[in-house]
Amino acid sequence: MSKNLSDGVGYLERSIDWKQGLAIALGVPLLILPSLGYLPMYLSAAAILIWGLSVIQGFFQNAAYAEMATTFPKASGLPGFAQQIFRTENYKGKYDKGKLIGGFSAWSYWFAWNPVLAIFAILVGGYLHGLFPALGQTFSEYQLSLISGLVIFTGLFIINWFGLKEGAILGYVLAAFSLIPLVVLTAAPFATGHVELANITGNWLPADWSWDAHHILILFGIFAIAQWSACGWETAAIYGPEYKNPAKDVPKALFACGIICLFSYVLVQTAVIGVLGVDGVAAEAVSPLIPVAQATFGQAGSVVTIIMLIAAMILIIQTAYLGSSRALHSMSTEGNLPRYLGKTNRHGTPFIALLVTAAFNMVLISLGSLAAILAAAAIGYTCANGISLFAYVRARKHPALAQLERPFKAPRGWKHVAMLFGLFNLPLCLVGVVYLNSLEIGWTSTWLGFIVLSLYIPVWLYSQHETRRRNNRELPTTIPSNSKPDDDAADLEKVPSL
Repeated sequence: MSKNLSDGVGYLERSIDWKQGLAIALGVPLLILPSLGYLPMYLSAAAILIWGLSVIQGFFQNAAYAEMATTFPKASGLPGFAQQIFRTENYKGKYDKGKLIGGFSAWSYWFAWNPVLAIFAILVGGYLHGLFPALGQTFSEYQLSLISGLVIFTGLFIINWFGLKEGAILGYVLAAFSLIPLVVLTAAPFATGHVELANITGNWLPADWSWDAHHILILFGIFAIAQWSACGWETAAIYGPEYKNPAKDVPKALFACGIICLFSYVLVQTAVIGVLGVDGVAAEAVSPLIPVAQATFGQAGSVVTIIMLIAAMILIIQTAYLGSSRALHSMSTEGNLPRYLGKTNRHGTPFIALLVTAAFNMVLISLGSLAAILAAAAIGYTCANGISLFAYVRARKHPALAQLERPFKAPRGWKHVAMLFGLFNLPLCLVGVVYLNSLEIGWTSTWLGFIVLSLYIPVWLYSQHETRRRNNRELPTTIPSNSKPDDDAADLEKVPSL
């Protein structure tokens, strides 16, 4: 049953183990699909190295996140960590700047994951348009994208209404249906000899590449785009309040997903470039796996690949849908968003947050531009990672926070590693992705990203007004006199005053 406070904000249920958390997060290896043809356009075969380095970056960052997940077991991943660490307990003023920073980090993270739903709904519509000619004659790609989004979001809402455990079961099913064929499709070209190493070694970097300021800024922008995909397995930590034993489950789910991503990202990009060459990838930038399947398995292979990819896209939509809704729920419970967004049903599902996430993505689908949506999301992701890593440094250095129990602890001196990667995100990757966007698609995605991020300010101010108004009414939390205090609420009281 969902545990609810008197104002309607509910706590999440502890119902999953690390294997179920991993199953939900297994959509992350598929985040390479939108950028599989994008990175080689700028870096040729060196895109393989960028993917590997980006996943390794994820290991450095996620070691810090795993520690924070066990230090703050009630926090929902990156959104929850930053909010708990930066807020000022018992703040007497009107506006707590620390709370604003933590809430902005959570909002940035929500905006980073949220557009995944729209991006992959657009891709599903495009694949359906090409796979079934009859549909293409009746509906445009845009219409199919809207229909696909509506059907997928509705189906996932119904399934996840009954709790995260049911979402994990769907993750198992879709992972088997999509990841296994993806592994086969990646390994088969190596086994059949279709991968030619000359396509990689002979085109390692573009002929006009030089290490000047222009290309270095492009490189930082590429890292921002790549980490949006390759570091995304930190989502396994966002279900911290829903793991049965977060101290053990979170690190296991995180690092198991990271190992899968490391092999997946490197091998998939290697297979695609090895079969098609850099020029071939550029010619099929949106869906380069289809000609790889045709070369390896024939025409029938391309049909199977499209069906597999659609299943894969539903899996990653599921991952993003749950992660985005938990971010909204976390902000609501911290008082950084309106309280109604934190409401849960009797199964512990934040259903209002699910509805808001779906509605926002139906609006995003209407934009129609994958590149603009992804680039805007990458802006949010660099902000969220940078602030979250700075939060880890604060948690290690602040006297009160440093004394908290840490069932999992990153290696000694990790606060310096976190600071390094925090600065890598902010400002380097942020400046790089803005520069890259201005070169490629103008300022549309940059303005979209900054406008959505800036919308947080008025929403946050309203939330603070709502909180003060509720506190002035001084309505006590209703707890039966003959019962023990709620475990979740009791744990929240253990966070020290800063």
